[in-house]
Amino acid sequence: MKSIVASCALLGAFLAPLAHAEEIGCVTTSWKLIGSNHKVCVQAFDDPKVQGVACHISQARTGGIAGAFGVAEDPSQFSIACRQVGPIVIKEKLPAEETAFTEDTSLFFKETRVNRMFDTKRNTLIYVAISRKLIDGAPANSISTVPIMPWHEQ
Repeated sequence: MKSIVASCALLGAFLAPLAHAEEIGCVTTSWKLIGSNHKVCVQAFDDPKVQGVACHISQARTGGIAGAFGVAEDPSQFSIACRQVGPIVIKEKLPAEETAFTEDTSLFFKETRVNRMFDTKRNTLIYVAISRKLIDGAPANSISTVPIMPWHEQ
């Protein structure tokens, strides 16, 4: 019975709410005669556990025939910018580090992940975007910080 309860708790932690991205738009970087164009797309997501923080991620997307069918592996090229967009309200105690957003960038083995850390000494949220490959990893990363400041309505 204890193992069933532990398994349910682990599954619940695994299925904890992650942010869902909203597509903002794309810019064509290379025109393709057949299939979709290569492009850089921008998405936005709100941190699911920190009200008042929004992040924007730009990512390279592979075009061509494989890109048109959604089977191309996107390159590990991206950038992230997170900002305070309202009063910051932390909905629950934050762990030292956790995944706030994840998106697959290939059909099976690659993802872009945004982890949130909290620098208590500087009262700052840190968002680190990384590219993860199931087999050998990838060094691509980008960082953005959000100092927790009072929000003044204008």
